[in-house]
Amino acid sequence: MENILNFKNNFIMETKELSKKTKIAGWVLAGLLTALFLFSAMGKFAMPEMAENFTKWGLGDWLTIIAIGEIISALLFLVPKTNIFGAFLLSAHMGGAIVTHMGHGEPFIVQSVILVLVWIAAFIRSPELLLKFNS
Repeated sequence: MENILNFKNNFIMETKELSKKTKIAGWVLAGLLTALFLFSAMGKFAMPEMAENFTKWGLGDWLTIIAIGEIISALLFLVPKTNIFGAFLLSAHMGGAIVTHMGHGEPFIVQSVILVLVWIAAFIRSPELLLKFNS
């Protein structure tokens, strides 16, 4: 038990002292992902091809709600105090995208890679998340 407590204390000390390069990498990745999600959400409003796809998938009536949810999730992901909530919401969003593409026999590798990148950014920016897996 004492070893586990020592591991947690050492891990907490190490995560408080993230290198400047790691912090920058986390911010750059989070910024790029946020831009991607905001662009995607705006595309849902501005690009007729996206509206056609959503109609094809049976989600045409939900297009606006999905886009607004994507914007809110992306902004929560960018803000340091709420980035964990944003990561969870973006995970749900990307999970829905993956299932939708799978259900229609379409490729879903891009959505899967984006989901992995969301979690990499979340772990870089909030390393204390890893403690939850060790307890």
